[in-house]
Amino acid sequence: MDFDVIIIGGSYAGLSAALTLGRATRNVLVIDAGKPCNRQTPHSHNFLTHDGDQPADITKAAKAEVLKYPTVRFLEEKAISARQIDGGFNIDVENAGSFAARKLLLATGLKDVLPDINGLAECWAISAVHCPYCHGYEIRNEKIGLLMNGDHAFEMAKNLHLWNKDLTILTNGKSQLSAEQTEKLRSKSITIREDEIIELLHNNGHLEDVVFKNGEKLALKAIYVKPDVEQHFNFDKQLGFELTDLKTIKVDEQQQSTAKGVYAAGDCATLFRSLSIITAAGTMAAVAMNKEMISEEF
Repeated sequence: MDFDVIIIGGSYAGLSAALTLGRATRNVLVIDAGKPCNRQTPHSHNFLTHDGDQPADITKAAKAEVLKYPTVRFLEEKAISARQIDGGFNIDVENAGSFAARKLLLATGLKDVLPDINGLAECWAISAVHCPYCHGYEIRNEKIGLLMNGDHAFEMAKNLHLWNKDLTILTNGKSQLSAEQTEKLRSKSITIREDEIIELLHNNGHLEDVVFKNGEKLALKAIYVKPDVEQHFNFDKQLGFELTDLKTIKVDEQQQSTAKGVYAAGDCATLFRSLSIITAAGTMAAVAMNKEMISEEF
């Protein structure tokens, strides 16, 4: 085998795992295409010692720490396929051939599939956000919108009412809220608007107005969105592990997938996308993989 472990994905989960494995003197290859899902995010929050730092700066510092360990190698390329071989796995890389390893960690993140609304992609992770624990403090007490519907809209509005009292639920079509939910929301002065949205007007990603199909506009500071998600790669088909109903990789408490020797950590394995959570998952996966290899060797 070329390596003990190949890690596909070199962001927080992948680098955390690489650090732990490097300190265990394991030979590790990190393959990363350099397109993290938070690349538009101006600042990271709710992560101890890095609150308010730029995500790219955190990653740069983390990578420098990891590469101090001589058994860790970093390859800036795109992994394109994976298959099981005798005793491990073979990974094909776009412009660098193929590599083999005993264990495989997927830290590939998730692909956010946003509603087809002009301007939304440009605002994503800047003023169109998904998590109040990551972004809520910075936009507290502002006039904000929730681009969502049904039960999720109700639960999110209930949570966000702690940070923002001026809330408008934008169902972008007929409301799927129950009569009881609608009554409760209105009792809290939360507006429900069913008009179809055609565009978000913004200044370099900073939301200014929501434009409706009827020509009306609504000025908002920010908007919460619940995007659909997809895995970046079809490794589940290639390696035979299961996905959950939420389209994340199904893992146990030690981050092992349903395919032996394949582990997953970070966004690809959870929708709780806080940096502290996904970093810890990378460490857990590394410890579990190392323990498994020790048992095989002893």
